[in-house]
Amino acid sequence: MKEDIYKDRKYADGSPNMAQLAHNFFSNSVASRPDDTPRVERLLMYLGRLIDLSESRKILVLGCGPLPQVAQILINKGYKVVGVEPVLSFVETAREYLNDSASVIQGCAESIPLPDCSQHIVIFESVLEHVDSIPHSLEEIYRVLTPGGVLWLSTTNRHHFSLKGLNSEFNVPFYNWFPRLVKECYIFQHLHYNPKLANYTERPAVHWLSFADLCSRGRDAGFSRFYARMDLMRLSDLCISKGLLRRAFLPLLLPLIQQNPWLRSLALTQVGDAIFMLKQK
Repeated sequence: MKEDIYKDRKYADGSPNMAQLAHNFFSNSVASRPDDTPRVERLLMYLGRLIDLSESRKILVLGCGPLPQVAQILINKGYKVVGVEPVLSFVETAREYLNDSASVIQGCAESIPLPDCSQHIVIFESVLEHVDSIPHSLEEIYRVLTPGGVLWLSTTNRHHFSLKGLNSEFNVPFYNWFPRLVKECYIFQHLHYNPKLANYTERPAVHWLSFADLCSRGRDAGFSRFYARMDLMRLSDLCISKGLLRRAFLPLLLPLIQQNPWLRSLALTQVGDAIFMLKQK
């Protein structure tokens, strides 16, 4: 008979050894990723179309993780970067990665250990879906941004459709389309019985948002304007698109999508997982 590893545990302890499993899995998955420089350079290009990057040099990478490649790339480009990470073991590993004990500090999105109006840009990628409180997180980001500063945020997209049901968070096909109660039951299953469901994370994705949700939450926090990546694209950017069909049709579609509310909203159901939020000057 198979041993029941859960029989004597306290439910509040969750699945055994989750913290170490999470650290090992996340560190290995990040280490195996390709060079992120091209993506960061595209992000800087879009940011440069919103604000003057020659005057905006202070960047917070919020939830930087144990191997903060984005922070390292930005540091190499001359930006003054600070990382904030809630998991102590991740903080220690990130400091070793950057070879700077002061470059990463422990903190969370709901309580950022930085002064008011101290950052020109906040990069907040694939974290919002895991936080305890979306309102408190966005209010804290708003607080640390300078007037005219920008938040770049990427998160889950509850409208996204994949033929294979991929959703990037749970190893359960079409999870983002499940009813909320079913999602809650999968979260419980992950935390207490099957930590593989969401790749061993102690904080599985609990928030699944649309682009409209992000705009609404951002306004509640004080942000004034909102942009998708496609809003900042130019026809000249499309020459680097891969694939003949994309190069042929995107130049025709992009101006229509950018300027037609109905077409823009249709596109954002699939690419509305990321947003630039602008703090008014």
